[in-house]
Amino acid sequence: MTTGAGDQQTLGKILFYRQLEPLSYEKHKKLGVSQVANPFSFLADTHLVPLTVDEFGLAAVCYPIIFDTQSKTPLAVMGLRPGMNVFLGADGSLDPEVYLPAFARRYPFLPIIAPEGGAQQARPAGQDGDRVLVCIDRAAKMLSQTPEQPFFEGEKPSRYTQEAIQFCREFDMLGRRTQEFVKLMDQHNLFELTPLALPRAKSDGTPDEPQKIGEYLRISEQKLNALPKDTYLELRDRGVTAVMHAHLLSLALWPKILSRAARIQASTPLR
Repeated sequence: MTTGAGDQQTLGKILFYRQLEPLSYEKHKKLGVSQVANPFSFLADTHLVPLTVDEFGLAAVCYPIIFDTQSKTPLAVMGLRPGMNVFLGADGSLDPEVYLPAFARRYPFLPIIAPEGGAQQARPAGQDGDRVLVCIDRAAKMLSQTPEQPFFEGEKPSRYTQEAIQFCREFDMLGRRTQEFVKLMDQHNLFELTPLALPRAKSDGTPDEPQKIGEYLRISEQKLNALPKDTYLELRDRGVTAVMHAHLLSLALWPKILSRAARIQASTPLR
């Protein structure tokens, strides 16, 4: 989203990850993960989490799904601003009924593309590149020197690590499908920029001008309904219309986010 002041809130940084290191036997042979209380507390400062189109059906019943104004990445709205996640308790516990995006479930692993010769900055997998490195967040609180699930068994990756790497590969595939979906929406000019505003009241209780706090991209119902019949049927046959309608239905959940945010507004006031 874009803030009301016009500053861009982009995904230029890799969310959650603070100390990425390529996973290697030499450095991490004694490391692994163990159960910790509130393992998803790393989401506390994150209000927007990337989604893949294959997740829209599950995500659409939990929170609004929007698109980033710059990258057009689909995003799960879990709060109204950085530092506010309305689905986490004060102790970092995650609402057990909320769908957790795969982007967060792969933590502390992350596949990174390492450009040949190191001439360019490394970037998340899913883009064209040379060599993929499986990295871990060395700062993740579930990492342990006496792990319940070690990264290595002998000198080979453990079954746990192999399954995590496979999950990252599957996520990469879903990410490519998501890029294709966004490209298709762009091709048919279906996105529209939408303001996000908070309702306000005057001291006497009468409605005041809403406070604009940002803007986001959504699929335009008007543009969608104006598509030629053949174009719409083509999108339907490609399985795209179900994804679009899940996104549109999810937008009815903005009041849920606003009401949850209102409960914590006193301790973390909106700016």
